[in-house]
Amino acid sequence: MNLSGLNIKDIGKGLRNGDFSSREITRSYLDRIGEKDGDIGAYLRTMPETAMAQAEEVDRLIAAHKEIGPLAGVPLAIKDNMLIAGEKATAASRILENYVAAYDAGVIKKLKGGGAVFLGKTNLDEFAMGSSTENSALKLTRNPRDLTRVPGGSSGGSAAAVAADLAAGALGSDTFSSVRLPASYCGVVGLKCTYGSVSRAGLIAMASSMDQIGPLAKTVEDAAVLFQAIAGRDEMDATSTDADYGDLLDADPSRMVIGMPEEYFIEGVDPEVRAAIESVRDVFSEAGAKILRVSLPHTKYAVPCYYLSMPAEVSANLARFDGIRFPGVFAPGELPKELFDIYSETRGRGFGPEVKRRIILGTFVLSSGYYDAYYKKAQQVRRLISDDFAEAFRKADVLLTPIAPTPAFRIGEKVNDPLAMYLSDIFVGPVNLAGLPGISVPVAGREEKLPIGFQLIGKHFREADILGLGRFYEKTTAP
Repeated sequence: MNLSGLNIKDIGKGLRNGDFSSREITRSYLDRIGEKDGDIGAYLRTMPETAMAQAEEVDRLIAAHKEIGPLAGVPLAIKDNMLIAGEKATAASRILENYVAAYDAGVIKKLKGGGAVFLGKTNLDEFAMGSSTENSALKLTRNPRDLTRVPGGSSGGSAAAVAADLAAGALGSDTFSSVRLPASYCGVVGLKCTYGSVSRAGLIAMASSMDQIGPLAKTVEDAAVLFQAIAGRDEMDATSTDADYGDLLDADPSRMVIGMPEEYFIEGVDPEVRAAIESVRDVFSEAGAKILRVSLPHTKYAVPCYYLSMPAEVSANLARFDGIRFPGVFAPGELPKELFDIYSETRGRGFGPEVKRRIILGTFVLSSGYYDAYYKKAQQVRRLISDDFAEAFRKADVLLTPIAPTPAFRIGEKVNDPLAMYLSDIFVGPVNLAGLPGISVPVAGREEKLPIGFQLIGKHFREADILGLGRFYEKTTAP
């Protein structure tokens, strides 16, 4: 039996039936990482001792006939911008290369309580700033489906780990696409949860009004299991909340109206992507769903709105990385004597080009004389984008869209053209601006081709609608 090829549901079933132990399945994943990850580069670090100790504890509980949860003994990968006490948390940046977390993130506490096994920390664009994971200061991650192509970003390491069977599931973070885009490029499921549904405590912040932790998994059902495990109120995150999500996998397409935004099917969308989304539409239509054209007229402003709003928050959030409160980039005895030199040299050496670009832009848009012209205007546009969704949801239960205009592009293809890279997010970013839930599900029948994901967008705290429809699609199109 290929243990590292099992999904979360099958692992739980096998552990309860005594088909294998948590130690065995954890060792299977660690061995596979050792064999395969040299080519892919999904992990920045593995945690073999921690993982085996966690697995042994689950095995002891099973041997004692104790009840275990759905994630007990399940090997997971964690994006390296989430804190695990006693482990490094680098955010793929030189400035945090030696930082060791002093406490657990809120989601990590919940996963530990459920008996999950942590295989290691995955690569990302530095401080989650990017759409391809090429901005990591520490290593390059490749797409397991085609090693010449990017895995998407910023959660590229987590998506690649799941796609290559280097983890049963993973956590990523999504600020403007960063779970859904890599899920689409790598052919896995990625859920961007409603803003506030999952605690951000212990997530290294980029843009706090948009950052949201979410699961990456092999199936929609697995994504639902992970979401249930991490969702809920956390006293350490004032924006988090409890909500009643109901049955996450029970959606009847025949009772639903699915909207397709006109602005998401424009010139520039790859014909293959367009055909793939139309095939998904047909599956739902044949199941009795009503398909409706809707309009999100301010979509074209989403990318510029984001690239004014986000850098402002980046500028504020990353001000803490000054070489004083966190480990710097100096060798022993090299620390400058002047305080300003410590600040400037730490940040100059420690931050990569994309991070510097965003900090400078954010500082500019918040500066005297430019705040009203740029930042304030961007917030007004953000409200218009949110209002567009509210209007669309008066007519439709969910929205169906592409994830990206094209399948995964080649490594290096857009690295010198930031604007072209930013436009990869045009169909997924508006969801973050409005705080809505969205999911990327692989289009069926592309096993021998580059993956393409479709996006389902739901109303606030209606993860059940998009997970349920995604699960229906998986079951309907399964070979």
